Formats: sequence, C-alpha cells, structure tokens
Amino acid sequence: MLRAGTVVDATLISAPGSTKNASVSGERDPEMHQSKKGNQWYFSMEGHIGVDAESGLAHTVRGTAGNVNDVVEANSLLHGEETDAFGDAGYQGVEKRPDARAGVNWHVAKKPGKRRVLDQSKPLGALVDQVERIKAGIRAKVEHPFRVTKRQFGYTKVRYRGLRKNTAQPITLFVLSNLWMAHGKLLAAWA
Repeated sequence: MLRAGTVVDATLISAPGSTKNASVSGERDPEMHQSKKGNQWYFSMEGHIGVDAESGLAHTVRGTAGNVNDVVEANSLLHGEETDAFGDAGYQGVEKRPDARAGVNWHVAKKPGKRRVLDQSKPLGALVDQVERIKAGIRAKVEHPFRVTKRQFGYTKVRYRGLRKNTAQPITLFVLSNLWMAHGKLLAAWA
C-alpha cells in the first residue's frame, strides 16, 4: 500500500503536571518536558508520525519528549521507499541534516511570514502561492490520523509515566486509526 510519498507531522500530547504522587517523591515525569506552541506552554510528550501521501495511512510512529524539535525526527519517519516527503514550515532545513536520506525530495511549506509578503499581482508570486496551496493539500492527509486518535479514541493526555509506555499506546491507536480510516475500502474488498 505504501506509495512514493510520505507526509510527516507531530502533535503535542499533554502529560499530567501534578506532583502529588507519594510513590515517586513528588516529582513530575522526568521524560516529559515543557514546550511552547504559540504563546502557550505545555508539559507534554510529542507524537511524530509518517503518513502515506496517497492513502493517508500512518506507517511510522515515534514518541519523544515535548521539547524535541520536529525536524530532528523527520528523517526517522520515512519508510525508505519514498521519493518525495512533505512537511510543514517546522521542517525547514531537513534536507541539510546529517541524517538526511539520499534520493528523497523534501517539499516543505514556506513560513507564513514569507508567504504573506509574496506579491500576488506578479506571475511568479501567484505561481509560488499556487504551489504552496498544492503542498498544503497534500500535507492535509497527515492531520486525519491525529483527528481520529484524539477525537474518536479520546487520546489527549498520556496515561503512564515514562516515554516507552506512553509511546506504545499511540502506536496502537494509530494502527486502529488506519483501520478506522480504511474501513470503507476494507468492507468493499470483503464483499
């Protein structure tokens, strides 16, 4: 089912900030970290996924502390057979990293500030804006597994202490989200 493209993205999954736990001497989970999204601070882990650009099904899931930058995990989310990879503006410079894979063309969105200053009246500015819209349409596929996992399955907060246990649950949920999203095709193939 894997095609020639992968879309990568990450989401924050909240962790309890409470220190009222006598069994661990009043400390927060040391494997979770603070991160800032917009002007809001979160104590969380981060779930990174790689999704097939054609079908929208997740093929790679990784869990990290909330303070790990998206671009650090980008190349580990590729399955190895793709020729194109897509990411939002948080993945700027991914092709220059030492772990970058040869033969993969990264299509990363422009930062919103750079896109805003494009002159739409000129042909080049209009063409660049059209390319950015096409990339955004492809990148939208990666948001569907997050929606299913967070809304259908209610996974908005980690349940355990430690990154290993908290990564196992999203892996299971993303497998289930693949089934959820492909159930129409599976039923049609079954009949």
